Amino acid sequence: MSPTLTSDTSGLLSREREDHTGFTRSLRPRGKVLPEHARTHNRSLVLQTLYRAGAMSRADVARATGLTRVTVSDLVAELILDGIVLERGPSESVRPGKPATIIDIDRTGFQILALDLSESTRFRGALLSLDGDIEARRDIPLAGLAGTAAATAVIDLARLLLADATKPILGVGVGSPGIVDPEGRVLSAPNLGWTDVALRADLEHALGHPVTVVNDANAAVLAEYSFGDIDGDVMVVKVGHGVGAGVLLGGSLVLGRNGASGEIGHVTVGTDGGLECACGKRACLETWLAVPRLEAQLAARPDDLDLEGHDAVLREAGERLGIALAPVVGTLGLEDIVLAGPAALLDGVLADAVADTITARTITRMSGGLSLRMTSLGDDIVLLGAAVLVLSGSLGVS
Repeated sequence: MSPTLTSDTSGLLSREREDHTGFTRSLRPRGKVLPEHARTHNRSLVLQTLYRAGAMSRADVARATGLTRVTVSDLVAELILDGIVLERGPSESVRPGKPATIIDIDRTGFQILALDLSESTRFRGALLSLDGDIEARRDIPLAGLAGTAAATAVIDLARLLLADATKPILGVGVGSPGIVDPEGRVLSAPNLGWTDVALRADLEHALGHPVTVVNDANAAVLAEYSFGDIDGDVMVVKVGHGVGAGVLLGGSLVLGRNGASGEIGHVTVGTDGGLECACGKRACLETWLAVPRLEAQLAARPDDLDLEGHDAVLREAGERLGIALAPVVGTLGLEDIVLAGPAALLDGVLADAVADTITARTITRMSGGLSLRMTSLGDDIVLLGAAVLVLSGSLGVS
């Protein structure tokens, strides 16, 4: 399976970053590779092989990729000059003749700067290794910031992390709430008061490094696919300042026109009124499920005095989410759903209500059943997804 983008900008990844939101786990093409793309594709294939399989000889790379030894040697020489690949010394295997030289990606030679803008109380950032290990963290309190002030806080956080970096920065990845177009422009993020914010361009101007920006839920599903336990079609529902869904279907990240797919937080889930949403409508899913709304409702029902009321709030939020997801599950035939967000709120009563509601409204039992679980990646899921974006956009690997 070769995860790709279903958008107007899908295609082979390149160092020129023609596709600012490109992602793929495997670089083997679905169709014929055009001659003008062959070198870029072969370069990515070599890097993908080394990234996934680890250190090996040039001959092993040639066997694994199906490329000729001459092609591999030429590409490896280029990658060594670029500082991306290094030689680790002779092979320890006992074979006749001169031992082969082992090569690998320089996994400790770079850092990735990742930002998570999905939480309701703070913006989070981290420096990660190429293997996804977090090496440094920073955060900035959100404290009600919106509009230009919130955008400035993002740049301030990125600059703090850039100052913390101990190695060259490979790139910057950002998971942002709202609708994010393929050029990294946030078209709409009501909870942050953003409309048509050129986030990628502003960050690149401030930092001097390549930046990739995607919706936070899309970053989450990429992290789950690359670092989690899934292998197939999946939906990740990210609950934070808002609510969104990232969908990987048939090996492709589904973006929709202008990156607007997955905005389930502003789907109305009832005709019984409800609170006004930041978008101006009523009865949006976010008014029941977004973390600030949930916490406010639970705070009005002290745990020690009203356990049943506490569970009722969580159950209703789960049912509303199930109502929003059931048509998607039924239409796409999804069987795997992952929840990402505060486990104390989402796991247990709420998650059970989601599963029960979807099951009651679809025929999932006839198609193999529904698997709904919390992510195993915890609070760092968006940061990890942002790192995947950089690995894919800069190296063609993930």
